[in-house]
Amino acid sequence: MARDYYDILGLSKSASDSEIKSSYRKLAMKYHPDRNPDDKKAEDKFREITESYEILKDPQKKAAYDQYGHAAFSQGSGAGAGGGFSGFSGGGFSDIFEDMFGMGGDQGRRSASTGSDLRYDLSVSLEQAFSGDQVEISLTVPAKCESCNGSGANKGSQPKQCS
Repeated sequence: MARDYYDILGLSKSASDSEIKSSYRKLAMKYHPDRNPDDKKAEDKFREITESYEILKDPQKKAAYDQYGHAAFSQGSGAGAGGGFSGFSGGGFSDIFEDMFGMGGDQGRRSASTGSDLRYDLSVSLEQAFSGDQVEISLTVPAKCESCNGSGANKGSQPKQCS
C-alpha cells in the first residue's frame, strides 16, 4: 500500500504551501542522490519525496489527493483530474532544482515557442466520475504567428531571453 504523501514529507494534512515547500527542500537535500552516492535506499526515498511534492504543490492535484487519496491518480479510477499520473512531471533534475531553488538548471533548454498551460474546469457528476465517462470539450487556443512560429524573433534570428 502506498504511503501517505503528507507522512512522507513529515507534515499534517493542514500544512500550508510554504510548509510543504520547506519540508520538501529539506528532505530533498538530505536524500539527494548526489549527497548519497551508491545508496539505493536514499535514491528511493528521494523519488518518494519528489512524488509527494509533485502532488501536494499543485492545488488541483492536492485537492484530488485530499478527496480520493492515491485512487485519484490510478489508471481507470475516474476519481480525479490526474488519472494515470506516474509520479514525476518528466522534466528531469533541472525541473527539480527549479522547484527547490526557484531557478532553472538549464535556462536555455526551454524553447521560447513553448506555450503556457491551458486550464479548464469541468464539472462532472459522481456517477460520471465513478464510471469513467469521457466528456468531449472544445477550447479556443491562440494561433502561432506564421512568420516567427510564436517565438517573437525575426526570421533568421534566435529568440533572446529577457533580463
